[in-house]
Amino acid sequence: MSRVGVWRGWIAAVVVLVAAVSAPRANAKDAVDFVNPFIGTDGTGHVFPGAATPFGMVAPGPDNADRGWSFSSGYQYRAPRILGFSNTHISGAGIPELGDVLLQPAAGLAWDGTTTDFSAALEKKSETATPGFYAVRLPAHGVRVELTASQRVALHRYRFDKPGAAQVMVDLQHGLLFGEGPRVLRSTANMDAGKGEITGTVWSKNWVERQASFVVRFSRPIQNAIPLPARPGDKAARYVLTFDLAGGRVLEAQIALSTVDLAGAQANLAARGGAGFDATRANARAQWAALLNRLDIEGDARAKRIFYSALYRTMIHPSDIADADGRVRGPTGAVIAAPGGRYYSTLSLWDTFRGVHPLLTLVAPERVDGFIASFLAHHQAQGYLPLWTAWGRETWTMIGNPALPVIADAMAKEFRGFDRAAALVAMVETSTRPRPDAPAWALRDWGPYERFGYLPIDQAVGEAVSKTLEYGVGDDAVARAAAQLGQTDIAARFGARAQGWRKLYDPTTRTMRGRDSQGRWRAPFDPLAATSPMNNPGDYTEANAWQYTATPALQDARGFRDLLGGPVPLRDWLDTFFRLPAVNADKHLGQEAMIGQYAHGNEPSHHIAWLYAFSDKPERGHAMVARVARDFYNDTPAGIIGNDDCGQMSAWYVFATLGLYPVEPASGRYVAGLPLVQRAVLYVPGRPPLTLETRGGGEKLAALTLNGAPLDPLALPHSTLTGGGALRFMRAP
Repeated sequence: MSRVGVWRGWIAAVVVLVAAVSAPRANAKDAVDFVNPFIGTDGTGHVFPGAATPFGMVAPGPDNADRGWSFSSGYQYRAPRILGFSNTHISGAGIPELGDVLLQPAAGLAWDGTTTDFSAALEKKSETATPGFYAVRLPAHGVRVELTASQRVALHRYRFDKPGAAQVMVDLQHGLLFGEGPRVLRSTANMDAGKGEITGTVWSKNWVERQASFVVRFSRPIQNAIPLPARPGDKAARYVLTFDLAGGRVLEAQIALSTVDLAGAQANLAARGGAGFDATRANARAQWAALLNRLDIEGDARAKRIFYSALYRTMIHPSDIADADGRVRGPTGAVIAAPGGRYYSTLSLWDTFRGVHPLLTLVAPERVDGFIASFLAHHQAQGYLPLWTAWGRETWTMIGNPALPVIADAMAKEFRGFDRAAALVAMVETSTRPRPDAPAWALRDWGPYERFGYLPIDQAVGEAVSKTLEYGVGDDAVARAAAQLGQTDIAARFGARAQGWRKLYDPTTRTMRGRDSQGRWRAPFDPLAATSPMNNPGDYTEANAWQYTATPALQDARGFRDLLGGPVPLRDWLDTFFRLPAVNADKHLGQEAMIGQYAHGNEPSHHIAWLYAFSDKPERGHAMVARVARDFYNDTPAGIIGNDDCGQMSAWYVFATLGLYPVEPASGRYVAGLPLVQRAVLYVPGRPPLTLETRGGGEKLAALTLNGAPLDPLALPHSTLTGGGALRFMRAP
């Protein structure tokens, strides 16, 4: 070997040694130990506290109620009773859905065919949850319930106070309801008492119309089964099952689900293998630990509880709902092949395009190609990209085309595990193809938008201003993607279309204001009046004119600054925004977690504090981000104010802690602020570690460097972060 070869080999050995030393210590306290799944379960966070694996299909947990906005995840921390434990949930959403196959156990033989109330008071001090595990004691039922999960199978373990007989109520009619129900359209159910098994399929209609096939397999034969009488509207079975535990006190159940058919559920159960409850729980914990340990922050125990609980919530969804054999039921209800064997649903894209998806490109990059491939499979089946999906079906909830910036961001960050040309085709078709099958409130015809450059208030079914601004964000994403692929004509067309927001800016009020097809402003006009299609219809989506005015900054922060007149007028606008008092703030209109007009409880405000970076006083933004993090997040069950929305509220906090935010989420870049911790290290397999350090004192960012080289804090490339090294935030007075 030459001297050069020896030298290179020595350098390589040193690099390996340094990487090994800098990796998280195996004997250090795992990040998973700081996670509290109950944060955000008291109030409007609507967080799910049960058991799940990262991005898992099933999520067993307690249901305190089966309907109502407050129980979108089935759970509220202070609710005194539990109806039972169902096996699919959505975390943090504002609309209830899922809640498949409810089970409720009890010791003895207290129930019969005349029993109508199977709910139980819980012993609050016994309730516990960690990633992949949930447990609670039901004293009157004489049982401790424990739940865990694999990717597609939920596991229940019931520890009864007394040996001998025990009962389990199985409710296939149950679900988390958007309206009053009933939700079930039809169902099948078959029982093999000797195998201790119930199988079947439930077809339902709630937020979406869907089907769920299931296998419920108990660890003991079913000794007796009592069918419960149907209630008005019931179209699915309910049973009281009796088990002889033969002197034992433990009964276990496995619940496998499939979007496709019973054979799929059976195959999913078989694919899980024979791992017992404790081994499955340990595996779920290990999966979470491997992901959460990718970020190591300095801080006290409280800071770590808030941070790691937030990071955990960003990776409950999207949910991979493909069967073990790669089949899945897609957006039209037809069975399709999941690309690469994965198909992601629970896509709260109007929320998550802003923070969750950019965060996952940093901490879970191995998932990103699968997200985009799922989007493209959805487009191939339905003709346009997803908006908000549950169990693989389109809900048509919220506005805009939020899949577009997610795709453009992935392309800008050089993810290449999907067909980029097909992605651009899907983006263009989603932005131009008529949608005659869409609900009335969705955009069925692009004609008025293209003709006027905005949606006229006399030709739109509500939310005209918000829709125009959100479609502009999507148009900008198409233009960026087209430019990446050298499609200059498409880039020019959508780049021009993306400028429609300029036609809605009213300089007299300094807000985005509705106009009709003749160009006349909305009158009368109150820029402080919040509107929402379900509660107070108007030109805005869960917001008012002030809160939506900064939306164009999501595509062009500098252009928004310049429209206002430059850095000083931008600072003045932001100061006014954060100072104007809220009037009759209503959480159902997005007015929650307020600082002036800033509403942190809803997504349109999430990027606005970061816009101070483009003004002459960026330090005001650093202070405001720190205030939001301090005032609206803590380590109690009331630690999130506003729906977590499948992790978006949590993603904001993770980014704030790191001192970064994707203000323009389709750009592949971040804006730098000041981290909330002195030091953090990002470890991602296949990438060199990235250390983020804060140096000096003071209230503003004086310099940003990577390995000593200066960086632009207004446009920090993703590639800079993935290349590793020391990213230093230098403070100054």
